[in-house]
Amino acid sequence: MIKDILGEKSSWEILAETRLPIVLYGTGNGADAVLDKFDSLGIKVSEIMASSGFVRDRFFRGYKVKSLEEIDKDYPDFVIALAFASSCDEVIKNIKSLSKKHRVIMPVVPVFGERVMDRDYLEENGEALENACSLLYDKESKRVFESMVRFQFTGDFSHLFKAESSREAALKAILELTDREDILDLGAYRGDTVEEIFTLFGNISSALCFEPDQKNFKKLSLYAREKENVTPLNLAAWYEEAEFKFSGGGGRQSTLCKEGKQTVKAAAVDSVLGNGQKITYVKMDVEGAEKEALLGMKNLILCQKPKLSIAAYHRTEDLCTLIPLIHSLNNEYKIYLRHHPYIPFWDTNLYCK
Repeated sequence: MIKDILGEKSSWEILAETRLPIVLYGTGNGADAVLDKFDSLGIKVSEIMASSGFVRDRFFRGYKVKSLEEIDKDYPDFVIALAFASSCDEVIKNIKSLSKKHRVIMPVVPVFGERVMDRDYLEENGEALENACSLLYDKESKRVFESMVRFQFTGDFSHLFKAESSREAALKAILELTDREDILDLGAYRGDTVEEIFTLFGNISSALCFEPDQKNFKKLSLYAREKENVTPLNLAAWYEEAEFKFSGGGGRQSTLCKEGKQTVKAAAVDSVLGNGQKITYVKMDVEGAEKEALLGMKNLILCQKPKLSIAAYHRTEDLCTLIPLIHSLNNEYKIYLRHHPYIPFWDTNLYCK
């Protein structure tokens, strides 16, 4: 698999070699990260573009932000480097439509960390990636794995789109969840995971919810008041008791960091669960701290073997590290990988039972 992928060109190589003008599509944190990487590689951007409703009269990193219509008037052809994330159907349809007229490439940068899946990364970690893929349970998981690696390396959306499936199918067909689950929700946000189970299955047995962000926690607490057996905890999941700075603000991507406005407490799940407390399903989306959170629930995984839904897209190394880690904690798990509609490869999750 890896040898075959290395026979292609990476998104970074394609953009470094193109003679066409490069138009960066996006003006958020992802665009900043892509431009920083471009600077290190000597890749020059000609224009920066935003969707029509986000153009306004503004500049980004010294470039006047323009619409596609404006750029079409100035250039007969160009390459679009996509630098934002979305799960919106209309946005994804727009990208597919745009790809019919121009070459659209996504130079993938991780949500957390600086390492990208370029040629050096694949050459250094090829064996680890092959090993991780071999631990997946079914052919579809291995196909999705290869598609995710190919997409991250090449930036070619065809690999991403052909690997899509619904989250509902994963929860029902793979994990076989029921209305009697005892849920541990790590990264609970405002209670959306618990509500998802209620919507799909009609009920739950109980839910213990970790949410470190103070604004999100307030909303989670309000939600918990309306539901029986939902317990919110203002904690981050980690492998030991600790305190961290936290980049809060009420968003889905609030995370542990070196500098932040909030100070949050973190704890290992194993130290928080009471003696004999039953957990049948764990959802984990902890913004890049999945490895540490898994290490903090070794006893739960070994002794109770709950069904797992683990985010595997925050760090470039997640596909290398999380699959072997889960296998090492309990080798009885059947480990599946699925990607749900999202640009770039966000909402790519490990499902284990």
